[in-house]
Amino acid sequence: MIEKKSPFRRFAKEARKNKIIENILLSAFAIALIGGSFILGLKFNYRENGLANILNKEINQPEQVDFDAFWQAWKILDEKFVGEIGEEDSEVSAQDKIWGAIQGLANSLKDPYTVFLPPSDAEIFEDDIQGNFEGVGMEIGIRDNVLTVIAPLKDTPAERSGIQPKDKILEIDGTSTENMDTGEAVKLIRGERGTEVLLLVSRENVEKPFEISIIRDVINIPTIKTEIKNGVFIIHLYSFTAVSPNLFRNALREFIQDSQTDKLILDLRSNPGGFLEAATDMASWFLPIGKVVVTEDYGGKAPNKIHRSRGYNIFNENLKMAILINGGSASASEILAGALSEHGLATLVGTKTFGKGSVQELIKITPETSLKVTVARWLTPNGNSISHEGIKPDIEVEIKEEDLEDIKEGDDPQIDKAIEILNEM
Repeated sequence: MIEKKSPFRRFAKEARKNKIIENILLSAFAIALIGGSFILGLKFNYRENGLANILNKEINQPEQVDFDAFWQAWKILDEKFVGEIGEEDSEVSAQDKIWGAIQGLANSLKDPYTVFLPPSDAEIFEDDIQGNFEGVGMEIGIRDNVLTVIAPLKDTPAERSGIQPKDKILEIDGTSTENMDTGEAVKLIRGERGTEVLLLVSRENVEKPFEISIIRDVINIPTIKTEIKNGVFIIHLYSFTAVSPNLFRNALREFIQDSQTDKLILDLRSNPGGFLEAATDMASWFLPIGKVVVTEDYGGKAPNKIHRSRGYNIFNENLKMAILINGGSASASEILAGALSEHGLATLVGTKTFGKGSVQELIKITPETSLKVTVARWLTPNGNSISHEGIKPDIEVEIKEEDLEDIKEGDDPQIDKAIEILNEM
């Protein structure tokens, strides 16, 4: 049985020692934006051949980088480009051209998570961090060069309309998403509350693409919900935000003090992730101090960083635990599920996770712009790359199209299977 000796005084003391959440963000979802990098020291008036190379040496840039072609193209576009007839806004500012060049530089890295945020996109990103905005409520990313749903957020218009993880978005209001970056997609999908957006979607095992209409609303990102079903305590965790660790601690207190059971299900399905610090803190409730939660692999550009359990470790060996995962479980969800699984503490039930196993750092470039750049890859405690394989379940249980109506009525085959497994332990 679970130890009952009121451990939460020690937990509160430990929690006060926690540092402020790191500025390392995990994202499908983040919620999909556009990207790039910034070239320091360039000015708009270079015209003479060779001047850019001299500048490179002066500001300690790589000597082999030759900007002659860049400025040649800039000059030609200034002299010859003619916009569409009747377009009053066809004139592009010099600053907008620089933003476009930076975005192109980021795109050349072919990493959908390395993105430059010009002023308008940086503002959207800040809204996401605050956890509320107007839109449809889903995380999107690029998978196999196609705009793809990572996960719809719980109790949002996207979820209610029937959007599912791994749905491929082919058109937005009749505009093709081919070669569209996630930033442009976000701008098209978002909009004022009460307005409609029409998505053309393709789905695995569905023969033809079909349309889904979504009415936009104010989105408040949910965090956690608890319930007891057939003698098993269930924690539904929807996101890893700054407030998630405290809410998760409260849920565990409820489990220990009120549930009268030693069986626990942690539901991470369609949880697109969030803060690394939150995942590490949650894992610490189950792991002895010093156990590896996840490793940041910097590919030789910096020493690897190992994130270890803080050792709250409040449960004994009698805890029976299952974790639910699916294709919408990404980033911090994969870190938490992978750690508890590989340390032998939980059985994974569901389907393979999304495979978003990279670390992004948010860096201010100017007061109005930022660079979100992939700086490392996540490795599980056993050294497995989350990006390459995702996290595979121990017991695979798929949700079929015909199961969706039953789930709305409370008959969930993945939860039912997890309960069955725990009751047999």
